[in-house]
Amino acid sequence: MMLTQIFPDIETFPAELRPLMRNAKLYDSSCSPEARVIFIDKDGGYFLKYASKGALEREAVMTRYFNNKGLAANVITYISSDHDWMLTEKVHGDDGSTKKYIEQPERLCDLFAEQLVILHGMDIVGCPISNHTEIYIDYAKRLYHTGKFDHRRISKKGFSTAEEAFRIVETYGDKLKTDTLIHGDYCLPNIIINEWSFSGFIDLELSGIGDRHRDLFAVMTTFRLNLKTDKYNCRFFDAYGREKIDEDMLRIIAAVEVFG
Repeated sequence: MMLTQIFPDIETFPAELRPLMRNAKLYDSSCSPEARVIFIDKDGGYFLKYASKGALEREAVMTRYFNNKGLAANVITYISSDHDWMLTEKVHGDDGSTKKYIEQPERLCDLFAEQLVILHGMDIVGCPISNHTEIYIDYAKRLYHTGKFDHRRISKKGFSTAEEAFRIVETYGDKLKTDTLIHGDYCLPNIIINEWSFSGFIDLELSGIGDRHRDLFAVMTTFRLNLKTDKYNCRFFDAYGREKIDEDMLRIIAAVEVFG
C-alpha cells in the first residue's frame, strides 16, 4: 500500500468526519480511479473511502456483514450525500502483495488457500447479497450488448472473440451456483496479513452468495499479476481441495470475466 501525505481542506468533508480528520496526518492510499481512499493516522488508524453517490452502499453493507463474522474492519459510518463516504477502522497488518510476503510465495500461497477454505465454509444465513451470481451474469450480458468491454481481455482469457465468450455465458452461465460466501475479488492486495496471521479482508464491494469458482479464478489472476507466475496454481488448488474445483466452471467464469 502506497501512502502519500496530503493536505486537503477539511471543511469540504462531511461535518461528521471533520473532528476525526483535524490534527491528524492524512495520506492518500487510493489504488482505483473509481474511488479515493484517505488513511487517517490517528489513534489506531482509519480509512476513509469516498466515491460517487450510491457507489459504496453495497461495500458498506457487506463489510459490516464480514465484520460480524470477524473477517473485516469495523464500519464506523457510511454517509450518502453528494458523494458516498465510508469510514472504517484500520485492519492491522499489510496486504498480501507486500514485499515481505511476496518474498515467501509458498508460505503465502498456503495461507491464502487456508483462508479461502475458511471463507467458503462460512454460514451464509442472513447475507445481504444473496444473488451474487445473477448480478454477475446480468452485468456481463449488459456490457456485451452495449459493447462496453475491454477487447484486450479476450485473448488473455483464452477466447478469440467476444462473441465466442458470450456464447459460453449464454449457454452455460446458469450452471454457476449460488451457494457459497465469496469475496468476489479474492486477490493478494485484498487480504490483510499481520505477521503471517490472517487479519481481515478489504474491498468487499463484489462479495455475496455466489459460486466459489469466482474466487478461485481470481486467485489465478492475482498470482499472475502479483507473483508474476502461474506455478503456484497447483499448490494452491491442492491446499484448497481439488475435489471442490471444476475446470468447466472456471472456463465459464473466464468467459464472464471477458466483460467484467
